[in-house]
Amino acid sequence: MSKGMVYLVGAGPGASDLVTVRGKELIKQCDVLVYDYLVYNELLTWTKPGCIKAYVGKRSGFHSKPQEEIEKLLIDYAQEGLMVVRLKGGDPFIFGRGGEEADALLKSGITFEIIPGVTASVGTAAYLGIPLTHRNDSSAVVLVTGHEDPQKTETVIDWEKYAKLGATLCIYMGVTKIDKISEQLLRAGMSPKTPVAIVRWATLPTQKSCIGKLGTISKTVVDADLKPPAMIIVGDVVKDAPRHSWFEKKPLFGKRVAITRTRRQSSELMHRLHQLGAEVLELPLIKVSSAVDEEVKEEVFAELGSYDWIVFSSPNGVRFFFDAFFDEFKDVRSLGFLRIAAVGPSTANEINKLHLDVEVLPEKHTGAELGQALIDTGSIEHAKVLIVKGNQGSDDLIKLLEEKRAIVDRIEVYKTEATDLSQNAAAEKFRKLGAHGITFTSGSTVRSFVKQAKALQRAKDAEIPKTFSIGPVTSKVMKEMHVPLIKEAKESTLDGLVEAIVEEFS
Repeated sequence: MSKGMVYLVGAGPGASDLVTVRGKELIKQCDVLVYDYLVYNELLTWTKPGCIKAYVGKRSGFHSKPQEEIEKLLIDYAQEGLMVVRLKGGDPFIFGRGGEEADALLKSGITFEIIPGVTASVGTAAYLGIPLTHRNDSSAVVLVTGHEDPQKTETVIDWEKYAKLGATLCIYMGVTKIDKISEQLLRAGMSPKTPVAIVRWATLPTQKSCIGKLGTISKTVVDADLKPPAMIIVGDVVKDAPRHSWFEKKPLFGKRVAITRTRRQSSELMHRLHQLGAEVLELPLIKVSSAVDEEVKEEVFAELGSYDWIVFSSPNGVRFFFDAFFDEFKDVRSLGFLRIAAVGPSTANEINKLHLDVEVLPEKHTGAELGQALIDTGSIEHAKVLIVKGNQGSDDLIKLLEEKRAIVDRIEVYKTEATDLSQNAAAEKFRKLGAHGITFTSGSTVRSFVKQAKALQRAKDAEIPKTFSIGPVTSKVMKEMHVPLIKEAKESTLDGLVEAIVEEFS
């Protein structure tokens, strides 16, 4: 069997959108992903089905595998003919031991490539608003480790030399030794008033930072309760951080928001909340899957050209209906001259993706409002209407149209079921820490939340989340299920929901 290939890939400082395009492509393609403690969990979801994921968790004070075993792991998988990505936090060649792994691969005759990443010092500085170089303050940057090989009998770091360079010092893995490091820099003549920034989990929504002076930084770190992993930046350039800081000023920074949409639907909401600085806990309380009765489908599709209206009550309805439709027909024109109605903008957007126009879209996004909007067209009496829905959808719309003498058929194209969150990692974090907010985007997510109350039971000191509803239909179910409501979106869209969250927390 031909030997495989190993890619030493930098995962960047933390945030998933700081991974290089090349790095993301390789993660998606690889057969084996070997990753460290500092790799953000979202990156692991990019892998293809069947990818082998090997955690070799290297963190301060604990290595799940010795370096020699990690190198052997890479070699063994490559010799099986597999494509291996060795994913490292930051850059593989900056305090990542990438050089040692490259040597081991070279000796074994394994072909490898190196894909750089944004290193921790650069990411930390950018997200705290610190210019590492500045024509008035610093024309050099020194990257130095604060955690040398523990097997060394004495330090080889010449802190006195670094103190006299007048450069910005970026100290990796040194927060647990900040007292000794600051003591040596002061002894070498660095001013006790020299600004120092220390940042934990830089670039992530959980970023935590403190700024102090070299003479008292040890106490500042203790008071701020900053622990590894953290980056230390020493130098006059740090004084610009309060003015240039942008990340920690985002409207939802420091807030943890739990979202309860299905995994397939959560990405857009998660992205919007991330962009506003929130930490997002993905709690997929429901799962949605195709569930089309073949007999009903056959009857409906046989008469498709005879309907006057087709009405969609959810984005899921659009997706699953057209999945079934294109299994049967090859051309969207097989819909005939149907007029199309949708309950809200999200549903309409799904329809528009197929280059189809929505003729009726109510101002308020409920079944009752949609029914009234259809009635207001003056075309409903004796009209033949097809309602596309799921197994848990309300029948209010159908009753309203039938009262106006419409001939209504329905086709259920998907089913909504509760999930099991007892072993879910995000649910474990929710139980332990709670959240500042939790969103509900459908009645089914509310029902599942109540049903899984035991699996989501928070610890005594956990944050109690404020509850947010996407609209009146969801709010009605919350009231029925005795789930308190803090805020309802003014408009039943993701934009409206996000706006409500920002308003509440700002």
